[in-house]
Amino acid sequence: MNAKLVPYLMSEDARTQAEFYKKVLSGEILAIKTYGEVPGTPEEIKDKVMHMVLSLAGGNILFFSDIFEPVEGNRNISLSLTFEDETEARQAFAELREGGEIRYPFELQPWGACYGEILDRFGVTWQFATTI
Repeated sequence: MNAKLVPYLMSEDARTQAEFYKKVLSGEILAIKTYGEVPGTPEEIKDKVMHMVLSLAGGNILFFSDIFEPVEGNRNISLSLTFEDETEARQAFAELREGGEIRYPFELQPWGACYGEILDRFGVTWQFATTI
């Protein structure tokens, strides 16, 4: 079997969320499709994101879509980033926590790598680590 796993984030504001990640994690928006591209879409949701592709942090991919109900954070899934450069990891951690909550400070761990965890302002849990 050969497959690629891509996290798909449901968002109350996919454009704002993707732009934030793009800035913080050196990303690039590769594609955006709106609901307005589908015939018969109600006028009030035509500009909403049906599907967006974001490349970030060295080629990782995230998909996004606007949803029409409140999004709440949970602990069922986390997005994990592992950095080779501790300085880059610390900078991204500091920027991503803007408006969010530190769940675990980014610190050197007994196993020899740095680790930290953030619940960002969009309700997504991120784990940051450095290679040993």
